[in-house]
Amino acid sequence: MEWKDGKIRCRWANPGNERYIHYHDHEWGVPVHDDRKLFEMLVLEGFQAGLSWECVLNKREAFSRAFDGFDLETVMAYEDGKLEELQNDPGIIRNRLKIRAAVTNAAVFYEIQQEYGSFSEYLWGWTGGRVVCEKGRTSSPLSDAISADLKKRGMKFVGTTIIYAYLQAVGVIWAHEDGCFMEVRAE
Repeated sequence: MEWKDGKIRCRWANPGNERYIHYHDHEWGVPVHDDRKLFEMLVLEGFQAGLSWECVLNKREAFSRAFDGFDLETVMAYEDGKLEELQNDPGIIRNRLKIRAAVTNAAVFYEIQQEYGSFSEYLWGWTGGRVVCEKGRTSSPLSDAISADLKKRGMKFVGTTIIYAYLQAVGVIWAHEDGCFMEVRAE
């Protein structure tokens, strides 16, 4: 499909949603090494489970506000009152299990930072710092292994499909479709 601006994009990018177009063109698949951004995307991907990414993306600003700008130490310290506040926030997805998982995952994320120096070092260590190029998948041996390790460490909502989407989102896996103007990335 050719778009108004003449560029060809991945089929999943909704041409009627400017936020989605911007995400496709400027974020999805771009390698991320900043731990705050890696934490944000992990939280958002967890909330996406069973929903569309577009639904989560449309609520991204509300999630950022609700989760204190994805400040890891603040989220780790959330107590019952804050969790109840989040469950009553109409701007976000108010799933109690996903909200609790975000807090649990923050603590595990922090533990990984302490062990590896940064979450980025941990995540990118799985590929030796290289971007993996593959298309048309929803899981892989890489996402299977990372998912299993994160679960073993105590994270929730980190199944292999969620982790595969996360790896694509943060650029560990490059998966723009054939013909997409972003697909021409050098290996």
